[in-house]
Amino acid sequence: MEKLAATAQEILRKNWKDGFTIPTSRLYPFQWNWDSGFTAIGQCHFDIDFAIGELESLFSGQWENGMLPHIIFHSQNEKTYFPNYDFWDANVNLGAPQNPKTSGITQPAVHGFILECLLERFPENQKIQSFAKQIFPKIVNLHRWFYKYRDPENEGLIFIFHPWESGRDNSPLWDESMDRIVIDYNELPSYKRRDTSIAPSDERPTTHQYDRYVYLLQLGKKNKYDEKGIFEESPFLIQDTLMNAVLIKSNQSLINIGKQFGFDTGEIEEWQQQAKPKFSEKLWNDELNTFTVFDLRANHSIPHKEIGGLSSLYAEIPNSKQAKALNDYLQNLHQRNFYVCPSFDVDSPLFDSKRYWRGPIWPQMNWMIYHGLKKYAYEDTAKIVKSDLIELVSKHGFYEYFESQKELAAKLKVGYGGGAFSWTAACVLDLLKEA
Repeated sequence: MEKLAATAQEILRKNWKDGFTIPTSRLYPFQWNWDSGFTAIGQCHFDIDFAIGELESLFSGQWENGMLPHIIFHSQNEKTYFPNYDFWDANVNLGAPQNPKTSGITQPAVHGFILECLLERFPENQKIQSFAKQIFPKIVNLHRWFYKYRDPENEGLIFIFHPWESGRDNSPLWDESMDRIVIDYNELPSYKRRDTSIAPSDERPTTHQYDRYVYLLQLGKKNKYDEKGIFEESPFLIQDTLMNAVLIKSNQSLINIGKQFGFDTGEIEEWQQQAKPKFSEKLWNDELNTFTVFDLRANHSIPHKEIGGLSSLYAEIPNSKQAKALNDYLQNLHQRNFYVCPSFDVDSPLFDSKRYWRGPIWPQMNWMIYHGLKKYAYEDTAKIVKSDLIELVSKHGFYEYFESQKELAAKLKVGYGGGAFSWTAACVLDLLKEA
């Protein structure tokens, strides 16, 4: 395991680009929001300045209203990625920074719990304590933006208007909602994808899906990325399990940090008192025994089992009965010769163990589920989740994601997506360093 940890550290150092970390070379040449959060978890184990710099660099792209974009374009000379900063044209919103350039959407708010992790791993480190005090109000401002602009009906659950915001770009969860979008190809701007020239096309989202991603991007830009107009017009409005569970987890982390340093946490506690019970009440599906996303535009839940529902464990949302159902689901997958946890329901006709978020194993999700299971004392299942990830990386390398069917994985030499991947290295390194 020492060699694996050394390789992970080497990858994180290599992907560091003078102030921030790229997820992987060529495929993702800029700084990604939730990637950087998980990356900092790995960096802290060998260079705390890297971890602090990672988050400082990320928050340099925060908008005046508090929104933290999903991509920070630190270099305007890099032209190998689509959509680049010029296609986003985020500066149609006057609160977007001129430098660095950014995208116009966000991603899961991991930063609160990442900050708490840094403080927990190095409780006596003065640099981390000083940094925590400095960045705390910026993270609170991000959460304030979510609840002010992405929860217009004051339910306690925030919405997304683009699948990319969920982090699970092409999940079958979004198929029904995305298929409602009727494309007028005379109005859709021409574009050229870069991802399929770098990674195999059967591992990436389809052209049908990408056209709709661009449509929603254009809708955001047309509304100057103003949430009121987007809420009124977008055909894609989803209250997502992962987005809300991560936000709830980070709320609690901010409350814990605030109390440690004597900060006022009243506003955050108000968000939490509404959000956590609303998540349980609205998103739990008795028939499927899991939490499911809610389509605001169609006004109904989307009844699929998938990995976002399991992220609720990390936020300590499920009651004991619900947690047992989620644990039983993972144990069943293990007994059926799957690595855990596949990103989508293996019994669904929509399951695809190779194509991005339609079935493969994702390292950062295993990291969250592992820690969530431990909170409910499901130690045996937690060990499986951890060992499955380490086994996949040991056999197939530090890839972006991995085959979830063991019999198929046995025939492969490498994982899927980008190689030498930062959050894979970071999550594995953190799990290996665990006492």
